[in-house]
Amino acid sequence: MSSIKVIKTSNAPEPVGPYNQAIKAGGFIYCSGQIAIDPVSNKINCLGNIKEETTQVLKNLFAVLDAGGAKAKDVIKTTIFLTDLKNFQTVNAIYNDFFMVDKPPARACVEVSSLPKGVSIEIDCVAFLD
Repeated sequence: MSSIKVIKTSNAPEPVGPYNQAIKAGGFIYCSGQIAIDPVSNKINCLGNIKEETTQVLKNLFAVLDAGGAKAKDVIKTTIFLTDLKNFQTVNAIYNDFFMVDKPPARACVEVSSLPKGVSIEIDCVAFLD
């Protein structure tokens, strides 16, 4: 039976509820959704600016992945939650900068009516370590 390990880093914001930043189970890392909270100030400094929110979300997500020993190439699935699909092209361009790998992950992108703390975007992911 594989072990389960909590992944935690101060380089990403503390969870805003009863969950962990990520869980490592076997060779998989399951990252909780990240929003644009700055881990230093613990505030959202870019609310309403989709470019800055997306960049902060991905920085947070990659900090959690790094704490678990994963890199962009290890991510096998992401889910993007947007409050407005009109932002898709902007988000996609920034996302591409973070996932410039030979085998980009599978992905879903859905529009939702709202997200925690009034943000415009949240992203979660699953990584696999060989």
